Amino acid sequence: MKLVRASAKIACAITMAGLLSIAGCTKTAPRAQDASASSTLQKVLQRGMLRVGDCLSFAPFGFMDQNGKPDGYDVDLAKELAKEMGVKLEMVDTTSANRIPNLQTGKVDVVFCNFTRNLERAKEIEFTSPYVVASEAMLVRKSSGIHSAKDMANRTIATVKGSTNGDEVRSMGIPVKIQEYDSSQAAILAVKQGQADAMIEDNNFLAYQAKLDPSLKVTDDALVPLEYNAFGVKQGDQIWLNYLNLFLFNINASGLNKQLYNKWFGTDPKFPLNPQF
Repeated sequence: MKLVRASAKIACAITMAGLLSIAGCTKTAPRAQDASASSTLQKVLQRGMLRVGDCLSFAPFGFMDQNGKPDGYDVDLAKELAKEMGVKLEMVDTTSANRIPNLQTGKVDVVFCNFTRNLERAKEIEFTSPYVVASEAMLVRKSSGIHSAKDMANRTIATVKGSTNGDEVRSMGIPVKIQEYDSSQAAILAVKQGQADAMIEDNNFLAYQAKLDPSLKVTDDALVPLEYNAFGVKQGDQIWLNYLNLFLFNINASGLNKQLYNKWFGTDPKFPLNPQF
């Protein structure tokens, strides 16, 4: 009987030692407090400065005003975000090529900059919910009688050199003539002067051009699949991503985002942010 009790005590001791050994070798999950402290959200609040990467050469999303200060639709959104956070704002001029590197190296806290969500980019960064939707449409003269791509048979489309925009209409089986220009402004001028019947480009960009010139209008076509543009953030920072998504929810629910869009593009958003499947 004593031998059995002794064996039981030894077995119990071995079991406890094993459990302690396992506990000592097992990595504990990071505490929520540690994750919060390392989040960009906390860094921005502690720094007192929000650094937003934006393309300041793509009006009306972002551009430099007459006084050399950042302005535009994206800039207004950035100002609202900084205001909600109670911090100052620094707009960092960004290009399409350095949007992701600037996030990965911590040069900026978030990127706006006409950033379309796609699976390839999602391998390197994370995206918020969309805040603006785009497709390609046509800019035409109001007096042209053109209402959609179906009206473009044997007419001329102005495109920027190197662009494949005109091919979207050709792919619909519509015979069109394509005339190339060195810049978007030159293509727009060709439409105004009657040298071309239409120009194809991002519908948001074209809406801005129509706002500047009341003799122009944008067709209702969606010539390519819709592009859902969002804020880009560094991978692995769920706390910051959650905060930005709540910010976007609030400005959409309040109507502020729609108001700012109308301010800059002269029209209400054409496409819903959340498609119906």
